[in-house]
Amino acid sequence: MMLLQDILYKAGLEELIGSTNLAVEKICSDSRLADPLSAFIAVRGTQTDGHKFIDSALDQGCNIIICETLPDVQRPEVTYVRVKDSQKALGVIASNFYGNPSEKLDLVGTTGTNGKTTVVTLQYQLFKALGYKVGMLSTVVNKIGNKEVSATHTTPDPIQLNALLAQMVEEGCQYCFMEVSSHAVHQKRISGLRFKGALFTNITHDHLDYHKTFDNYIKAKKAFFDDLTNQAFSLINQDDIHAEIMVQNTKSTPYTFALKQDADFRAKILENHFQGLNLVVDGNELWSKLIGHFNAYNLLATYATAILLNQDKLEVLTMLSNLNPPAGRFQYLRTDNGIVGIVDYAHTPDALKNVLNTINDIRGGNEKVITVIGCGGDRDKDKRPVMADIATKHSDKVLLTSDNPRTEDPTQIIKDMEAGVDKTLLKKTLSITDRREAIKAAAAMAESGDIILVAGKGHETYQEINTVRSDFDDMLILIEMLKLVN
Repeated sequence: MMLLQDILYKAGLEELIGSTNLAVEKICSDSRLADPLSAFIAVRGTQTDGHKFIDSALDQGCNIIICETLPDVQRPEVTYVRVKDSQKALGVIASNFYGNPSEKLDLVGTTGTNGKTTVVTLQYQLFKALGYKVGMLSTVVNKIGNKEVSATHTTPDPIQLNALLAQMVEEGCQYCFMEVSSHAVHQKRISGLRFKGALFTNITHDHLDYHKTFDNYIKAKKAFFDDLTNQAFSLINQDDIHAEIMVQNTKSTPYTFALKQDADFRAKILENHFQGLNLVVDGNELWSKLIGHFNAYNLLATYATAILLNQDKLEVLTMLSNLNPPAGRFQYLRTDNGIVGIVDYAHTPDALKNVLNTINDIRGGNEKVITVIGCGGDRDKDKRPVMADIATKHSDKVLLTSDNPRTEDPTQIIKDMEAGVDKTLLKKTLSITDRREAIKAAAAMAESGDIILVAGKGHETYQEINTVRSDFDDMLILIEMLKLVN
């Protein structure tokens, strides 16, 4: 329990009607959760405006309303707090309510189009191996020490986020590594948090259904670095052409990492094959189970983070060799007859190109690359033809299929993808709406030595069609189909 006056600290108070000397046992931005001991924060979201539900919260006994616009009719027994920006205020209030847990941890956030989940997972594994109690917030799963908490968003809402961070503090965690999505920055879900460090992996075409333009997308990522304090560090991928934009206005101390050019932290790939990577990192040789040049960046970013957090260089390099990729990130198997199956979350053009380039770099030359790929419904339509174009240009056979159609017609999504296929490459393309049947067809086509890539869903264990989620695990289905047809 806290007093209202304490949770409003730095929340951008503009006007007060009533008393702030009131007990608050719960905060909520969902009116259905409101009760007599809660404070309801009315937030203007992307789908709906919380101001429309103020009366609903009041009808459930709530007597504290925090909002940007005061209702025309005010109830005398209710305290109304008007703030400048209720989205930002929600983050600050949530942080205050849970005792500002981010100030009691070394919190490091990773943002970028691709690589966030892998980097955060590697950071978590590394610091656990170094002997620390660690928290993690990722697309795949949230972790508090060894305890797993299911993840519903890349970055949770401010109330859930601060509640998780507070649990980490209570459990004795010293570090927390979290993904920071562009949506979360734009929606101010990370307002009120104090970051020890921020990491930028890369930025390519994605989420333009939400941000509308690539420039807006860049600005959303950049805002994360703009808000860092002078006590924080920022770490950017110098090989990305947009990297320096990220730190133009930051108060943090900037550092760089790269494979291709001079940087504060450098690595060079010596070997890259299906058994793993052999790298030179800051002059020291490193062997890793991870595969592909994109994972060389992820490993280097993880190494650099550890050094910036004052860890021992040689101990970090030793531990890096034992780290594992997260589920659905270049997760691969090899059958008894030599077929290689790969499941990857690649759902953006750049990620798909990276994965296929990695496969083509490693392959011997005679084996076929068979790619199963779909695009999600109710999401950025512009990338659909681009994804198909990349798949067909970098594969020997492509099966266009469903991903998570959500509320869209999956056949129309596939038609949108087909529009990007060069006419000369149509003969290598097959469209199968049912994803299970598409994976089965890929398995039937494969011969010894061939490589099957099932891309787009990665770690997901469901498929969403017309708002209904059904069990669907690409890796389990790929294994089943390879046993069935080979």
